[in-house]
Amino acid sequence: MSPNSCLNPGSKSGVILRAMVKLARVWITEETLESKIMTDERITSPGPMPSDFALDAAMRPRTLGEVIGQDSVKVNLSILLEAAKKRGEPLDHILFYGPPGLGKTTFAHVIANEMGANIRVTAGPAIERAGDLAAILTNMRKGDILFIDEIHRLGKAVEEILYPAMEDFSLDIVVGKGPGARSIRLKLPRFTVIGATTRLALLSAPLRTRFGVVYRLDFYDLEAMLTIVKRASGLLHIETTESGAMEIARRARGTPRVAIRLLKRVRDYAQVRAGGKITRDVAKQALSLLEVDELGLDEIDRRVLKTVILKFGGGPVGVDTIGAAVSEAPDTITDVVEPYLLQLGFLERTPRGRVATKLAYQHLGIPYPEEENPKRGTLWEDEL
Repeated sequence: MSPNSCLNPGSKSGVILRAMVKLARVWITEETLESKIMTDERITSPGPMPSDFALDAAMRPRTLGEVIGQDSVKVNLSILLEAAKKRGEPLDHILFYGPPGLGKTTFAHVIANEMGANIRVTAGPAIERAGDLAAILTNMRKGDILFIDEIHRLGKAVEEILYPAMEDFSLDIVVGKGPGARSIRLKLPRFTVIGATTRLALLSAPLRTRFGVVYRLDFYDLEAMLTIVKRASGLLHIETTESGAMEIARRARGTPRVAIRLLKRVRDYAQVRAGGKITRDVAKQALSLLEVDELGLDEIDRRVLKTVILKFGGGPVGVDTIGAAVSEAPDTITDVVEPYLLQLGFLERTPRGRVATKLAYQHLGIPYPEEENPKRGTLWEDEL
């Protein structure tokens, strides 16, 4: 076999080579996604970890009635679903946004189950080229649902393919190169795109306007979190008292994924040191070992607050500076740490940066300064 035969697209060797390149590209994509998922291994991280996938799928609600919390979204979705069923039409394109771990993927699967539709799941970082998206779209059938997680991370070239697919249900393909190139428009069956993002501001305006329905998912209240913990305990066959479930729910940061993860770790502690039953005292002891306090803050959260207070006099200070001071990426501070601290009222966003509130001082047991410009401490004091 000559070396040039491998370069001939029509040769057997050329076909094999192209297949190997395609497989390598897919493997690199999956490797990239896995490394992204594992970048934050904190037990209170709302982002997914590899150990969460199998359990999340098994415990995921299948119908809208089984979904706990997010009452406003559920009511609006129920009307949308019923209207689409009565008309016999696919749903409008739907966009979910909000902090990670609140159920965007769950809602996408629930919608597919309610509509009796097939769902195809992908993620923005996985669609590297326009051809990748074109291959997905040409395999869609009428009524199918395409769920794109982290849709704000789609490339510009990929978005250009998605625009006519969402608006006109057509796919524009360029055949050939140079002066002989021509464009072919393929008609697509009516399908539904469900997008999910944690960074709505990063979604381009043309893409955002093509979603007919936009829902925001908020942190769950304590009552909903308690119900989620009790439901998970039943599915996992864990003996849990009401007070034990409440202790876990209180520290779960209003995020179901975190609640289930904490429940599993408390279960391990209970089986080793407490006869397998989760009570309030057992939950408190287990979560104290995990350094998760009564409000769900972990060591990183407390370190960020103490850095703002002691190193920068309570602020204002920029996110990049905070990230550098605590050795964390600014995106981690913005996407993972900051939303819950803002929810608790421990941080404030100002045009000049982040400012620690009086509540943050009280929670950490640090005296709140009365003067306008308090004396700055040192980052490496004993409190840290």
